[in-house]
Amino acid sequence: MGAKNLNGVLTSNVIAANRKSFAIPLVVAVTGHRDLLATEIPEIRQRVSDLLQGLANQYPDRRLTVMSPLAEGADQLVAEVAFELGIDLTVPLPMPKQLYLQDFETPAASEQFESLCARAKTVFELPLAKGNTVEEVSQSGPARNREYAQVGVFLCAHCHILLAIWDGKASDELGGTGQVVKFHHDDVMPGYASRSVASQQMLVDDESDLVYHIVCSRDREDGAPAAGLTPLDAFWFTKDRRQPRSKDLPKQHQLIFARSDEFSRDAVRQAETIEAEKYPLYQDDQSDQLPPGVANINRLFCIADWLAIHYQKKVLLTLRTTHMLAFLMGLMFILYTDIGRWPYFMVAFLVFFAVSAAFQQAAGRWGWHRKYLDYRTLAEGLRVQFYWAVAGVGSQNESKFTHDNFLQSQDAELGWIRNIMRVAGTECDANRVARPDGLAFVIREWIGDESSGQVSYFATKSRQRIRRNHVTERLGQLSLVASVVVVVIFLAIGSGLPEPWVDPLMAFMGTMLLIYAIRQGYAYATAEKDLIKQYEFMHRLFENARRRLDNASDAEEQRLILRALGGSALDEHAEWILMHRDRTVDQGEIWRMSS
Repeated sequence: MGAKNLNGVLTSNVIAANRKSFAIPLVVAVTGHRDLLATEIPEIRQRVSDLLQGLANQYPDRRLTVMSPLAEGADQLVAEVAFELGIDLTVPLPMPKQLYLQDFETPAASEQFESLCARAKTVFELPLAKGNTVEEVSQSGPARNREYAQVGVFLCAHCHILLAIWDGKASDELGGTGQVVKFHHDDVMPGYASRSVASQQMLVDDESDLVYHIVCSRDREDGAPAAGLTPLDAFWFTKDRRQPRSKDLPKQHQLIFARSDEFSRDAVRQAETIEAEKYPLYQDDQSDQLPPGVANINRLFCIADWLAIHYQKKVLLTLRTTHMLAFLMGLMFILYTDIGRWPYFMVAFLVFFAVSAAFQQAAGRWGWHRKYLDYRTLAEGLRVQFYWAVAGVGSQNESKFTHDNFLQSQDAELGWIRNIMRVAGTECDANRVARPDGLAFVIREWIGDESSGQVSYFATKSRQRIRRNHVTERLGQLSLVASVVVVVIFLAIGSGLPEPWVDPLMAFMGTMLLIYAIRQGYAYATAEKDLIKQYEFMHRLFENARRRLDNASDAEEQRLILRALGGSALDEHAEWILMHRDRTVDQGEIWRMSS
């Protein structure tokens, strides 16, 4: 092969690898028994392979990843299948590696664990559970069980599908497979996750309950599966009241996965442009101030932020075009009724309507409005997630993470946004770091002052929206004055008004009113007045946060303030997406405005 061709191949390979890096992970976490029945293992491997291959085929624009702690039995089995299929492996260890190895019964099992770890893409140790010490965890007992409970909770919180190779029996064993599945469904793990916190989430229908259950037996006395279950059967298992077990992926989750896959596909398609035009949350020379793992959040933020801006431009183009066409439609009607009943005015009216309708159909078919709203909401959620991670802002409960605070009470369809966020902060959530320079970075870069950060951003946006609203109001006043003047002319001159003046004056009055109506319709579609209130509220919020941060007595108080600020920001973004969802213009609205 010539040098030129070789360079071309290498360039193509680099571009392909770069695009693949923009694909959003689809994470399958594993929980299962150690003592699988030897005669069932070949069939279990086949069920696992069928699941993973099916996901890879169905969602080719995602980056399929298996997350497994690599315990003996089910954990290692799934990891082996993943490697056979060329799927990446992430390994969260429930405790320091040397302590964890004590639970492997044979040298062969330990060697297999080491071999799988060496081939994994990422391996990290979770910090000791709250209240545990190395001495307590070094021996069997409640403390060590809490470490297994912690890794089970971590798996549930950072996966999209929980693969359970399980006999289906409920269990009182802290951190056991039965309890992990229960936590994934009900947000409750007695002895680890408190019921008071869980009760806030357990009544909410969301995307976090998806389990793929492969029924297995156990190599022990009374090792048969739970009554009603057949060994080697496999199905989706959710909290659905009517059909908790199904052979097909439940419709709610199909929609969640479709939205996530669409986002990943957009990211891969626009990879080169995003890389060239992105607006990162930090610069390369600032990376030494930041904890490990936040680069993953920043990368996803850059993708979501760029795509949101990209689709916002398309939405604004559609709105401006359709409102201009609505004006032209109204003008054609005015000319037809007040200037002359010439048929080409009505022909032009229909042409403008057809063009406007085509714009609307194209925007609806390609989902520009929905994508803009969803991607902007995702970007703002990732922004909070990033700054919380950098500042070392932790949850008040060890089983909760940033994505658990977002959009929980909103439309279940928006669960795909949490679905992305739950894998963005995996590495950060595994090892939450609280560093003084990270805290200073967040206060400077996120909060800022009147010339930087979000304080400056919301102040600037408020002024811009107020100026636009003043234009709308002045246009309304002008159209009112023009209409009054025309009416006064008719009243004052009456029949003395020359006939050639009557129709042009009526057309002028109608045109001025039409211009104001179109401008007012555009202001409504872009939520002009509502955004002024929102930007002013957010400006006050960040200003107050900055004042409180400057007067805080210590770093812990500053982190509490940042936690409250982030929670308020997440709530505001949730309200924003709901406010804007109905602000689009359909064909009926265009007809109404032009009339």
